[in-house]
Amino acid sequence: MLSQARVRLHRLTPPQAYDALAAGALLVDIRPGWQRAKEGEVPGALLIERNHLEWRFDPECTARLPQATSYDTQVIVLCSEGYASSLAADSLRRLGLHRATDVIGGFKAWAAQDLPVH
Repeated sequence: MLSQARVRLHRLTPPQAYDALAAGALLVDIRPGWQRAKEGEVPGALLIERNHLEWRFDPECTARLPQATSYDTQVIVLCSEGYASSLAADSLRRLGLHRATDVIGGFKAWAAQDLPVH
């Protein structure tokens, strides 16, 4: 299932994801609160736990986030190590968000690249 999801994604390295954020992409951290408290967070990331992701990013849903205005929005999903994020990004892609993707290696790879964390 994971390998099938990843075939459909154009996954980003942490530096590529960082550059995409500067260009207007949305970074979405799907880790649970306890994990973010333990590992840290990326400044500016939207914090949406996995079980809320699809309905918060569907532009047609009345409970969507204010940032979720288009199926063309680039959404980059972040988890701890890059496994759950691949499945989540593929779910968003199947919902119609064709630019959804994730970060290779997740938060741990992001932090290891000395990208911003707090």
